[in-house]
Amino acid sequence: MNRRILNIAIPNIISNITVPLLGIVDLALVGHLDSKVYIGAIALGGMIFNFIYWGFSFLRMGTGGFAAQSYGKKDFRESFYILYRALFVGFIGAFFLLIIQKPIELFSFFIINGSDEVEFFARQYFYIRIWAAPATIALYSITGWYIGMQNAKIPMIIAITVNLLNVGFNVLFIKVFGMKSDGVALGTVLAQYFGLFVALLFLSKHSLRLRLYLNVKEILQKKALKRFFHVNKDIFIRTMSLVFALSFFTAKSAKYGDTLLAVNTLLLQFFMIYAHVIDGFAFAGEALAGKYFGAGNKTNLIKATKLLFYWGLLMAGIFTVAYYFGDNLLLKILTDNSEIIQEIKPYLFWIYLIPIVTFGAFIWDGIFIGVTASASMRNAMLISTFLVFLPSYFLFYYYLGNHGLWASFIVFMIARFVTLSIYAPNAIFRRI
Repeated sequence: MNRRILNIAIPNIISNITVPLLGIVDLALVGHLDSKVYIGAIALGGMIFNFIYWGFSFLRMGTGGFAAQSYGKKDFRESFYILYRALFVGFIGAFFLLIIQKPIELFSFFIINGSDEVEFFARQYFYIRIWAAPATIALYSITGWYIGMQNAKIPMIIAITVNLLNVGFNVLFIKVFGMKSDGVALGTVLAQYFGLFVALLFLSKHSLRLRLYLNVKEILQKKALKRFFHVNKDIFIRTMSLVFALSFFTAKSAKYGDTLLAVNTLLLQFFMIYAHVIDGFAFAGEALAGKYFGAGNKTNLIKATKLLFYWGLLMAGIFTVAYYFGDNLLLKILTDNSEIIQEIKPYLFWIYLIPIVTFGAFIWDGIFIGVTASASMRNAMLISTFLVFLPSYFLFYYYLGNHGLWASFIVFMIARFVTLSIYAPNAIFRRI
């Protein structure tokens, strides 16, 4: 079982880690420019796209869960129908985003409170990066499908290709062509479309089955679509609640000035690095839990769950030690702005806590997605966000300032683990 977990987790860790590494490169590139406003512009622009793209990440999660269950049942025809349904929904959604990009921009900057200069560059960033929507959303569906089919190597290759190209384009546009945060956005757009091209090349190996199962009547079957949308609706609500919490965190940072916004943006990179690594085990949980749930194998489902938590605890310990001894090195890579570095130091304590208090929520997420226990995921996240995170923020921030913001974030992640643990027996194990 450990071998099965690692066979899925390791390729996903390799592919996932390229995402925060890309963020680090982006911040390092703009963090060494002549103004801190470019860091803020990427933070605010990125926050908008967290709402947009994470809102569509249900296509990756839902597709992965459904595909894994079809794999466990050995129903490969249905697995291809799932891929087609996800791509169809993604295409409609991406087209809609491009049509309403102006209202999205107006609404976003009505809510966000950044300085005029930061908002100017963030708008510039937004209007470039929005054109990556079709490629980005299609890649969610394809990646989720491959993970559900127990193949983590192809998503790894796609992710590495996208992010290496993204780094290359960003260096070219900023260092050679003298662009600023707009260069980061353009690099992202080009890299996403190259990644989609690579993904389609891999899918072409299944061309015979793709043609055989290109049955519009079956793909758009009312009952199947209803279940697809029902599960993904819950995942969408869950994901948007998570994005709301992270965006609320960034928005409150921006409210108190460019320096604090830059400080919290850089510190969040520590969280993002760990999150993308531990997500490798969450993806393994998604694939294996879905497979065993689909096959009706409760014994292996319980065994896989226990081992995934052991691996998560081990990774949490490793990262806690690494962050404690390596925090200054990472900060120096991110920026040479002495003001920001001095402001960051009092808050490093919170970074040391992140791995150990968050790993459980990530592992449960993967298992819940695999068995498509979407309603329980939704409820747990709503409770954690609106009944725990927001009240704790208003309580802690009043007394502790920015430390209170971080304290509420830590409490939020603990609440996610606790609520999912309470839901797990009925939502997962008693359904087999």
